[in-house]
Amino acid sequence: MAKRDFYEILGVAKNASEEDIKKAYRKLAMKYHPDRNPDNKEAEEKFKEVKEAYEMLTNPEKREAYDRYGHAGVDPNMGGGGFGGGFGAGGFGDAFGDIFGDIFGGGRRSSGGPQVYRGADLRYNLEITLEQAANGFDTTIRVPSWDKCDTCHGSGAKPGTAPVTCSTCHGHGQVRMQQGFFSIQQTCPKCHGSGKVIPEPCAACGGAGRIKRNKTLEVKIPAGIDNGMRIRSTGNGEPGTNGGPPGDLYVEIHIKPHPVFQREGDDLHCEMPISFSKAALGGEIEVPTLSGKVSFTVPEGTQTGKTFRLKGKGIKGVRSGYAGDLFCHVVVETPVKLTDKQKDLLREFDRLTKEGGSKHSPQSKGWMDKVKDFFE
Repeated sequence: MAKRDFYEILGVAKNASEEDIKKAYRKLAMKYHPDRNPDNKEAEEKFKEVKEAYEMLTNPEKREAYDRYGHAGVDPNMGGGGFGGGFGAGGFGDAFGDIFGDIFGGGRRSSGGPQVYRGADLRYNLEITLEQAANGFDTTIRVPSWDKCDTCHGSGAKPGTAPVTCSTCHGHGQVRMQQGFFSIQQTCPKCHGSGKVIPEPCAACGGAGRIKRNKTLEVKIPAGIDNGMRIRSTGNGEPGTNGGPPGDLYVEIHIKPHPVFQREGDDLHCEMPISFSKAALGGEIEVPTLSGKVSFTVPEGTQTGKTFRLKGKGIKGVRSGYAGDLFCHVVVETPVKLTDKQKDLLREFDRLTKEGGSKHSPQSKGWMDKVKDFFE
C-alpha cells in the first residue's frame, strides 16, 4: 500500500513553516495518541503516521530530500534517513517535549548551555510640578543597582573555591519532566537554571556574585509630559541571569495638584472669582497663566459660570504641534461682612433694581416663568 504524502497527513501546505507543522502535529498527536485511544489499532496507525510525517518535515535535511525525491529520498531501504518508530527514547516524548519547550521555556538558551534570562524591568515614580511638566527639565534620580561582588569577583564562590557543575541537570540548567504522555522541559530546581552550584558561597554576597547598591541617573523630562506617562531608561533595570541582558527602568510621571490650574490634556482650566460690581459693570481683569499674567476685558452683566477662552495659553504637549488653551470660569463673589453703610446702599440698590423691572434680572424672570408654568 502506497504511503500518503507527509504534508497531506498533517494537513499543511508544502510551503508551511516549521511552526505551522508543529501546531498541526500537536493537534493530531493529541487526537490519535494511544493513551487516549486504548485498543484502537486504527488510531495507533494514524498516530505513527502523523509522528513520522512530523519527524521528517521538521528535519531540514530530510524535508529537502523528501521535497526533491518524495518517499524515495527518505526511505531507509533506499539510503535515505528513514523513520525510527517506537515511543521510547528519541520517540514521541522527545518530539512532543520540543514543542512544549518552545512554549514554556521562559528564556533562551545558548547552544548546550543553561538558559539565559533577561533582567526584570523596574519602575520609579517621579513627582513633579505642573510648571515642570509644561516646561521640561533635567533631574537626577537614585535607583537600586547591582554591582559585581569585589570579594568573589562575581563568581559567588568563597575565595579559593569555584562553582561546580550541577549534578541534577549536568550543567544544562534544564531538566525534562515526564507527565503522562507529555514530556515537559523546565528550569532545574537545584541550580535554578545556571547549570552550576556553589558548595561554599561567598560570605560577602551570599553566593549571589553581586552586591546591591544605589546609583545616580540623569533623566531628561520633556516639555509637555502628562500625568501617568513613562520615560524608558534602557538597560537600567535588574541585571539578567546567566549573562542575559538587563531589563529597563521606567520613570513614571506623577504631577502634583496645582493650587490654581487643572489640566485636561493640553488645556488648562481655572476658576476666576470677580466682584459683584465688576460682573455688573464690566471692566479689565488680570489672570495668571503658566507664562505670566495677562489682561482682558469682562463685559458688563457677566454671570457666574461664564467661560473665557485664552487661546494658546495652555500646555504644548509632547506630541502636539501647538499649545492648548486656558479656560477661565467666572465665579461672581458675594460680598461678606458688610458695614451698615454698605448694607443700606445695597438695600437702596435692590429697591431701584426692582423698580426698573425684569430687564435688570433676566435669569430670575426666566426662572419664575418656568416655576409658574410648572404649577399651572
